[in-house]
Amino acid sequence: MKKVQFSRPLFPYLLLIPQLSIIAVFFYWPAAEAIRSSFFLEDPFGFGSTFVGLDNYRDAVTSSEYVNVATFTVWFTALVAFLSLSLSLLLAIKADAVLKGAKTYRVLLMWVYAIAPPVAGLMGILLFDQSLGPFTHLMALFGHDFKLGVNYYDTTTAIVIVSVWKQIPINFIFFLAGLQSIPRSVREAALIDNPSGISRFFTVTLPLLAPTAFFLLIINITYALFDTFGIFDIMFKGEPGNNPTTLVYKVFLDGFRGNDLGGSSAQSVILMILVLGLTVVQFRMMERRVHYT
Repeated sequence: MKKVQFSRPLFPYLLLIPQLSIIAVFFYWPAAEAIRSSFFLEDPFGFGSTFVGLDNYRDAVTSSEYVNVATFTVWFTALVAFLSLSLSLLLAIKADAVLKGAKTYRVLLMWVYAIAPPVAGLMGILLFDQSLGPFTHLMALFGHDFKLGVNYYDTTTAIVIVSVWKQIPINFIFFLAGLQSIPRSVREAALIDNPSGISRFFTVTLPLLAPTAFFLLIINITYALFDTFGIFDIMFKGEPGNNPTTLVYKVFLDGFRGNDLGGSSAQSVILMILVLGLTVVQFRMMERRVHYT
């Protein structure tokens, strides 16, 4: 393999400066500031701060409220990731088999990806509104009084549905591209060896989609942890109350509404460590089962 050589040794570093500057300004600097702030009790009006060591971390992990929020976040992330991946894979399989109107079918499924999370949250409010929401009227036909923002489980159901609906298009695009990259010869050989469609999917198609599925798993977990913030914020209408809350939304509530800057910084650092640890575990344990071709 021919190795690329630069006539000036500093030139490649100059090319990296813009990207590294963006990373430093928007990631390393805020992360360092959050770590520094987590060791202080900040005055909400900015008149000073008091060093408290690990008290903010101790208060967070020993709080029953924080434990409940963390438990909900785990269940919410697992549910959103599982439903988003499974439904989008099913739609991708159906789209791959469509012979007529395939482009229209794909475009209609991908349109949702252009919707921002706050807009998706607003649409969720319209769907689950107690007076005008069509989904609320549908549930009323079965004798259930659906109350968004009032009933804990109803609100959880609504947020999960909207979050899954928002994430399906990006998963669909990748799964469809992965399905279409499988050689026709492989499909024909599998069809001859195994006439059962379900068995053929689990023995041939799914292993070939493993790299794509592994990538999307990480993307969906990150989405459920962070990118659903806009959906939560809009659908709660600014009044979280006893409604379900994720860790990232609790950081916002405690920091910007409770004015506990030190406590919210400690929570953000804990969340960052958990996400980094989860990513490492995923790459160490799951990537061994993924075979790239």
